[in-house]
Amino acid sequence: MLVSKEWLDDYVKVDVPVETLAEKITRSGIEIEEIIDLTKDIKNLVVGYVESIEKHPDADKLNVCQVNVGDEVKQIVCGAPNVAAGQTVIVCLPGGRLPGGIKIKKAKLRGVESNGMICSLGELGIASNLIPAAYENGIYVFEERITPGSDALSALSLNDAVMEFGLTPNRSDCMSMVGSAFETSALYESPLKLPETHLNETDEMAQNFIDIQIDNAELVPYYAARIVKNVKIGPSPAHIQGRLIKAGIRPINNVVDVSNYVMLEYGQPLHMFDYDKIGSTTIKVRAAADGETMTTLDDKSRTLTNEDIVITNGSEPIALAGVMGGDFSEVTDSTVNVLIESAMFAPLNIRKTANRLNLRSESSSRFEKGVAAEFVLDALDRAAYLLQENAQGEVMSGVVSAGALPDFTTSIQITTDDINQLIGFNISNTEIKNIFERLGFETKVDGDAFKVIVPSRRGDITIKEDLVEEVARIYGYDVLPVTLPETKTNKQVGLTDYQTKRRAVKALLQGLGLNQAITYALVSAEKSTQFALKSADTTALLMPMSEDHAVLRQSLLPHLIDVVSYNNARQMKDVAFYEIGNTFFKQDGLLPSEEEHVAGIITGLVTPSMHQGKKEQVDFFHVKGIVEAISARLGLTFNYVRSSESLLHPGRSADIFVNEMKVGIIGQLHPTVEKDNDLKETYVFELDLKTLLSEHQGQIIYNMIPKFPGTSRDIALEVERKLDTGTLIDEIMTVDSKYLKSAEVFDVYEGEHIADDKKSVAIRMEFLNPEQTLTDEEIKPIYEAVIEKLQANGAKLRG
Repeated sequence: MLVSKEWLDDYVKVDVPVETLAEKITRSGIEIEEIIDLTKDIKNLVVGYVESIEKHPDADKLNVCQVNVGDEVKQIVCGAPNVAAGQTVIVCLPGGRLPGGIKIKKAKLRGVESNGMICSLGELGIASNLIPAAYENGIYVFEERITPGSDALSALSLNDAVMEFGLTPNRSDCMSMVGSAFETSALYESPLKLPETHLNETDEMAQNFIDIQIDNAELVPYYAARIVKNVKIGPSPAHIQGRLIKAGIRPINNVVDVSNYVMLEYGQPLHMFDYDKIGSTTIKVRAAADGETMTTLDDKSRTLTNEDIVITNGSEPIALAGVMGGDFSEVTDSTVNVLIESAMFAPLNIRKTANRLNLRSESSSRFEKGVAAEFVLDALDRAAYLLQENAQGEVMSGVVSAGALPDFTTSIQITTDDINQLIGFNISNTEIKNIFERLGFETKVDGDAFKVIVPSRRGDITIKEDLVEEVARIYGYDVLPVTLPETKTNKQVGLTDYQTKRRAVKALLQGLGLNQAITYALVSAEKSTQFALKSADTTALLMPMSEDHAVLRQSLLPHLIDVVSYNNARQMKDVAFYEIGNTFFKQDGLLPSEEEHVAGIITGLVTPSMHQGKKEQVDFFHVKGIVEAISARLGLTFNYVRSSESLLHPGRSADIFVNEMKVGIIGQLHPTVEKDNDLKETYVFELDLKTLLSEHQGQIIYNMIPKFPGTSRDIALEVERKLDTGTLIDEIMTVDSKYLKSAEVFDVYEGEHIADDKKSVAIRMEFLNPEQTLTDEEIKPIYEAVIEKLQANGAKLRG
């Protein structure tokens, strides 16, 4: 909802800057998303009167105008096709400014001096879809005479700032200027003035010209109409046009504009029918028949269902209730007599109709949230009054109606204790009563008990807890005293062990150059089990929004692959992401098990140091180093076993184990997966973080730094090509020796001088005696025992 400060001042005068007002409203619970300053970048804009006009001597499309701007007559050259003598126009004087950084100064146009600029609304920054059709391709012309030299923005009601209310569905009362005025009045304790509705009715009775019938009171509780005769169709006054433009509605003519203007004032949508085109003297409101058709104002034929509500002339539809009028009963330039509709419709039906036909409008958005019963007739009278004043209409006597208006109020009982218990401190009876009355709620007090009469415009207030919220927000959330909860525990407050380690993993990954990604927990059925660390049934949504977000994920990697693909498609070739998030595994008769995982994905260059000419491409060992860093940080030992995951490269992937438990996977994406996602060589890992962080590390035992040097021995073995090199390390470390500290592979060779089914593996063994320097005699038996064990398992020592 766009709320004009200038318009709001008509109902409640609050003499504070718009920024202060916006801050006050935001603190009360309605967020002001934006303040739009309509005067920004505009300077020296006045009203001018075109006294005479003549053709430019050297340009067919230019006119030389003599324009009265108050204290003098200025010559202005204008190229607008609709400029004419006798017009009241907008003039930007020399030294002035217009939006977009346009500076106006004296100039010569084709040899003729021009002292200013006659402006269109577009040149004032008004969007083209909001400019009245008559002025869309030319200058704006005031319909009424305005004193030359007056401030043009004020004459247009554009000397203003507009607040954009970010309303939640429960605060539909503020989808109107009057509702916003009630809110402002309550916040500032300022008196409220409602719009003028004094009618001069004729002797003719409206009930003699129209009869209203309602088929289903549940669909249409109430329907009322007035008839206004002999209207003169034309443009609305400038201030009405300006206010509609500020609210985001395009002015049409003085009849249609009145319906929109009153809707914005009261939040009660109206509809204007050309009375003479209705085709009968009966208005019948009913549910549409299945398959029934009608043509709406946008010239589209609509097929209806029995959930739609239609306004008919007794037989055929003339409007789709609460959504859009019909084509043959619309107000046109030839309209003379107008029937004004003001009604209440079932919100659910309006919402279904608007959604099914994709016809969401200002009107339907208000009806689907429910309108205030107390404003139905006020809005009807206000519209008739405005037609009387601005279209010279003659208002027939009486309102013709059918049905019954629902109750205007709701009664709620509450006590002082109810309020103070929930708020958490004591507010006096006097303060409570004052707040209710500021909100416009009639209040009867009996000791500490209140009987509060809530008007229908506040349909969000139905129980006493709603009243407590009103007291708190009007009293001021920011002035409520701050207290800490009392606790009897002696436990130290702080992070749990799990939280501490989780943060450590996150900091480690960020320190290693990975950026955090956050993706949806929902994936397609096809991707739901991809890369899963264990086998379990998936959990599907009953009513998914799309097939791509229909099932809860069992791995973080499918969406991370999408993230990298998205970045690569936008020229980001070197990317590294990680994510910590939940995966979901179905359990029989229970809610899905939520297990936190950490996953990473890297592609492109790791260290693109271009000035040194270094380009290090990511490979398996770089990603394995990241995973090893995680294991070191958590004090765990990871074991790697060749993986059978079909979506990973068969020769560059591994399953990760802690003891005998599988806790993750690591490897390059399978070439077909990379091709399907248009990726270069890409490496991933995923770990069961919940399991890793739940592992108990025990006490850390420190050893003295040895005083004596260690030594190493290298061996080269010829083994079966399909043999995992990790098994060789395992065999070496089973040798019983207190001096053998470690063994690791430092080279693997396949090719010339090696059989096709064989490979050469080079291993370095580290030996250390912390008490003295090792001798060859001490190392030799250990070395021989290692060779013997390896040969017994099929390995051949290379020369």
